[in-house]
Amino acid sequence: MHALEKILAAHAERDSVRTGEIVNCRVDVAGINDLYPQAMYSFREIGGVRVKDPERVLIFLDHYAPASTVRQAENQKQFRAFAREQGISGLMEINEGVCHQVMADKGYSRPGRLIVVTDSHTTTHGAFGAFSTGVGATDMACILKTGQLWFRVPEIMRIRLEGSLQKGVFAKDLILHIIGRLGADFAVYRGVCFEGSLISQLSVSERMALCNMTTEMGAKAAYIQPDAVTMAFLKDKEIADFTVFETDPGYVYADDLAFDASSVPPQLALPFSVDNVADLREHLGVPLDQAFLGSCTGGRLEDIEAAARILRGRHIAPGMRMLIVPASKKVLRDAISAGYIGELIEAGCTLVSTGCAACLGTHEGLLAEGESCISSTNRNFPGRMGHNKARIYLASPAAVAASALAGSIADPRDYL
Repeated sequence: MHALEKILAAHAERDSVRTGEIVNCRVDVAGINDLYPQAMYSFREIGGVRVKDPERVLIFLDHYAPASTVRQAENQKQFRAFAREQGISGLMEINEGVCHQVMADKGYSRPGRLIVVTDSHTTTHGAFGAFSTGVGATDMACILKTGQLWFRVPEIMRIRLEGSLQKGVFAKDLILHIIGRLGADFAVYRGVCFEGSLISQLSVSERMALCNMTTEMGAKAAYIQPDAVTMAFLKDKEIADFTVFETDPGYVYADDLAFDASSVPPQLALPFSVDNVADLREHLGVPLDQAFLGSCTGGRLEDIEAAARILRGRHIAPGMRMLIVPASKKVLRDAISAGYIGELIEAGCTLVSTGCAACLGTHEGLLAEGESCISSTNRNFPGRMGHNKARIYLASPAAVAASALAGSIADPRDYL
């Protein structure tokens, strides 16, 4: 079996599982974000009175942090009341940040865990060797009531990443390149396993970016085998309670693909699809109105540091605005301590509350009709960050900063 299959088997109390099989599994971590009050309503509708395992439940007030409409405020009020009523201590308030980064910061992301969150980018936690996936409100209601959920065992595909990334090229560029080559539906309901010589060179932050965006290929889950980098992260968090599962030698993958990371230059996803990808240099000089650095894909400390490196001692272009949205309170604190936030503010950037902000098009940096934005986020569909006739380009955090400096799409290699 593959490690992902072994995780499902262990949580179903089975010796083995096979592709396509339906299994009922105990869930280690169940997360609900403030987009999904329906999870509470459905819990009641199916006869829920007391949450089965409140210590395994997390509630994140991150998508509307802080609330910008009365309805958002009411939703968050209901979540706070539900947490008190059910004895859920894991309520992450509006200052904590994006669910996936908060889970990593606080040690919920661990090898061998089965993690379910009402967010499609829950594949992120595959970076730690977990089986992690997104679900809707009804499935979450079932977890709240029973502590379990059914899963169909996915096909597993492997993507081998060889070589080394060029200067000015990041994991975001690589995953955009892969999505552009394979298409947005290549991995529908599949597990995507990353291996290869590049993996050991990638930080936890970069691994999270890779796994996060497998969602844009339709993946059910992502996976990176825990290694020395993973162990160092867990040791730093003083985490000792975890289980590492190994893939059996000779495991046969549904697809086995290889990419040479050394040959990938900075990439750009063009409007209006994540798989509409080109080499960034083919679109140099395209005018922009806004640059957005943040989200569960590109708002970590390393991302902010990359932007500060480019903007240090410089100023964003006249008529340009750049938003900095730290992915969590810890990221914000560390970025302040390192001096990055001060440098970015001096460069003309706008600091925004930790959370999702304009990534999902609800508040804090929305785009007007006809405006263009370069973003370190994960989606560029029509209306994703505001008006449905605004244009969104996806790129690495370094490319976002370089473009803010130029006032148009720019190559970060020209500024590093």
